[in-house]
Amino acid sequence: MLSPTIDTFLEEVRVLLVEKNGSKLQDVMLLEPPLPHSYRLLVSELKQSFPQGSDDDLLAKCALFLPEYDADYDGRDVGGSSPAFAAFAVKYFAFLRDVDVDDLVETHDMLKNLLNQAILVLSSSMGLVVLPTVISFSRTLARLAIGLDKRPELIAHLARRESFFGSEEAAERVTLVEGSANVIREAFKKCLSERSGPSSGIDSNEKPAGRRVGIYITANLCLKLFFQCRKLRSAEQIFGNIYQQSPPLVLFPAAQRVTYLYYLGRYLFANSHFFRAQLALQAAYDQCHSHCLRQRRLILVYLITSNIILGRFPTRELLCRQEASGLSDKFFPLCSAIAKGDITSFRRLLALDSVHADWFLRKRILLQLSNRCEILVWRSLARKTFLLSGSQGDTTNKKAATLDLKDLLILAIHLESKALSPTSADYAPKSRLHTNSIFLNPPSPPPFEISGYTDPDLLTYGLPAAPPDLPTMPVVESLVASLVEQDLLHGYISHGAQRFAITGAKLTVTALEAGFPVVWETLSGKADHTVPGWVREEKAIGGDGAFAKVGQGRVVNLSGARPAGATPD
Repeated sequence: MLSPTIDTFLEEVRVLLVEKNGSKLQDVMLLEPPLPHSYRLLVSELKQSFPQGSDDDLLAKCALFLPEYDADYDGRDVGGSSPAFAAFAVKYFAFLRDVDVDDLVETHDMLKNLLNQAILVLSSSMGLVVLPTVISFSRTLARLAIGLDKRPELIAHLARRESFFGSEEAAERVTLVEGSANVIREAFKKCLSERSGPSSGIDSNEKPAGRRVGIYITANLCLKLFFQCRKLRSAEQIFGNIYQQSPPLVLFPAAQRVTYLYYLGRYLFANSHFFRAQLALQAAYDQCHSHCLRQRRLILVYLITSNIILGRFPTRELLCRQEASGLSDKFFPLCSAIAKGDITSFRRLLALDSVHADWFLRKRILLQLSNRCEILVWRSLARKTFLLSGSQGDTTNKKAATLDLKDLLILAIHLESKALSPTSADYAPKSRLHTNSIFLNPPSPPPFEISGYTDPDLLTYGLPAAPPDLPTMPVVESLVASLVEQDLLHGYISHGAQRFAITGAKLTVTALEAGFPVVWETLSGKADHTVPGWVREEKAIGGDGAFAKVGQGRVVNLSGARPAGATPD
């Protein structure tokens, strides 16, 4: 049967394979509607000449036009295809012929199968040629998966179908988004495991060699999907693999660098590595183009939050930038409460019913701010108390400056009472309760009268409610001790006198400066500046200037090393 449109298409693909023109091949292998008129003719011809069930005949047609990869009589590479590519071409034709764009779930499954077949070609001799097409298909699959995830009514039947097999299987089921990410991750692995070219993975032009050019673009697509479905453990595997095998990040395009550092910073932030997170996010923000306002804003939200937790507040100049529009209303009051030691305002601003609570929750930063910044509020309150009523000491007579912890307790009780009082305008009950808090407070009396024998454990029914959860001296002492342990306060506690004594004050250093060091300088000075997952540089070794990775988990080739004690040539 005549099929001129199919023949023309296959002939064009054959020429591109011979020329190894991967970018042009990507432009030819179109998927997303609206398709050009020539592709609509191609689909019509496929339905007429090769309907469903005739894929074997279609494979024979593809094999006729796409000869296997070979070399000419001089041994020179003249291009060609592989059996895997012919099978991929059949899958592509079948997708165009059978797809129903109105059924998005079925379209997603067909596209995932098509991408799986394309990834198989990555392992063949034509891997580098087909890589742009694989990346294009991966982007389309990622967009479709995220779009379906945002419309749960379209995929609700999938969850019901999988839960039918039992609770254990349902608990371990792979979501639609995660399944898509797992397929793209196979392409990432193919790019990362490239063995052709220099062992360093860098060619003579200081660019990633071979399929390594696709490492970060496929990794970023995987990370986007894993964050969408909240599978951070899978994201951790991506970062670990890159840290062990990837060329330096600086060799890749700026867009890929910024996206990767953003997700790395998000991952580190979610795992409470705030200093490392701000290093990655700061680098992403610095390298992001000034016109990419949406991307800069996304980075800035987590960069500001990380820095606040580390004791470094944003300036007004930063929050007046175009990409920071509206962020000052959310962060400035919080920074002010932390700096003043205002426990009442701090709890009110981060309460679940606060004005910006929904925004903080949606960005997944509310708990981090609430948990990690509270100790900074207590430090500021202790500093304010010392300024108001502390003893400044006498360095000449070696008398230490002290802070009366009873004064700190009085202020804390006053502020907490305002926060816990339902009649107060600043009412903001503590949102964090202990897991077993239901066992700590007396329960309400039963709706019926208890007669006969009563177990002693039930005699608490009917007792008055417990007093508000106000600070006590042991609580204040434990908080001050925690600040000392973290080097945020310098000194020691006298439990008998219930005072905190400041150490390190000299004639040139005031008691305030010695006892209350700058939070950011203290935390950044103690932090490890190594960021796992961020490959920063290569080190040259050997006389030929070859590059080799040096670091934890690396394999160092010592085949050319001289014996110990040998003299140089």
